[in-house]
Amino acid sequence: MASGPTGRPATIYDVAALAKLSIATVSRVLQGTGPVSAKARARVDQAAQELNYVPLRAARSLAVQRHEAHGLVLPDLAGPFYGDLLMGYERWVGEHGQSVIITVTHGNPDPRRSVMDLAGRVDGIVVHGNALELPTIQALQKAGVPLVLIAHPPLRSCDSVRTESAGSAQALTTRLLDHGRTNLRFVGDPSSGYDVTERYAGFAKALEARGLQVPKPVQVPLTEESGRAVAEQLLQASGSRPDGLVCANDELALAAMSVLAANGVGVPDDVVVTGWDDVMAARYVSPGLTTVRQPMAELGRLAAQRLHERVTGERSRARNDVLATQLVLRDSCGTNRGLTGAEGRGRMRQVIE
Repeated sequence: MASGPTGRPATIYDVAALAKLSIATVSRVLQGTGPVSAKARARVDQAAQELNYVPLRAARSLAVQRHEAHGLVLPDLAGPFYGDLLMGYERWVGEHGQSVIITVTHGNPDPRRSVMDLAGRVDGIVVHGNALELPTIQALQKAGVPLVLIAHPPLRSCDSVRTESAGSAQALTTRLLDHGRTNLRFVGDPSSGYDVTERYAGFAKALEARGLQVPKPVQVPLTEESGRAVAEQLLQASGSRPDGLVCANDELALAAMSVLAANGVGVPDDVVVTGWDDVMAARYVSPGLTTVRQPMAELGRLAAQRLHERVTGERSRARNDVLATQLVLRDSCGTNRGLTGAEGRGRMRQVIE
């Protein structure tokens, strides 16, 4: 059994004191995570050997007052988007001997109370999008809870990770305009999340650059039901019909395409349709759905890593990570015919499939 200076079981504090290193550095050596110099690793190994320190999981958690658990707060679990995010997150924490406690705020009558309770059972919390109101996030900050935000406007002294949206949406919309589409509509509610706000901003910027009036977004939830409803309204509308739907996610786009096809409206000949996320169904429908691919598993993995860095003290300075996206051109936009090669712009790459 490990033996500390007073005859009690040795803790990570004892190892750090003997090695004359920080708790964070000793933790990285013992857990095998993060960058550590060979000299520091040797000092920790020697101290642990002298103290007969056995880094049992339960003992380690008690010694550093940690639970070895992350809290993940999501607005919902419906749809393929969250599945990929969770896969990346859980894979990272699993590889590092940790666990995840998930809290969903949609339908929760008192999300603030639930999250404050969660904060007492985990080492830190990751919040996605608009799962929590800003005052609750600020309360967690004041309480000293390590925080990482996903798809959320950056906050002072708080880590955030997101994917690029505005530039990709502008490039996608510009491509449609270049191919003669001038009566476009953005489908999705910008108030539903920061990433959707950025997508609409990119859409608007592309139209403004051509001197075109920017129509108000079709403010609907990002669901299949909403996509069908938007397409049905488009079919019933009198006057000029939009010649393109720039949808905030693939669920909206795929549902709209289904309704249009069932009513004899050609995609892309009559109406072009684009989505966002690149869910699996996007590549198998006919016509294939033009969309923007997000690295969702990587987003989840990076969020887990950033929270771990904060919890262990490996890093104290906040950082904002923005992951690149890919514009995936398929037949639903009618702009990839006769093209060869791929183009790149900023944080967005184009792929022709």
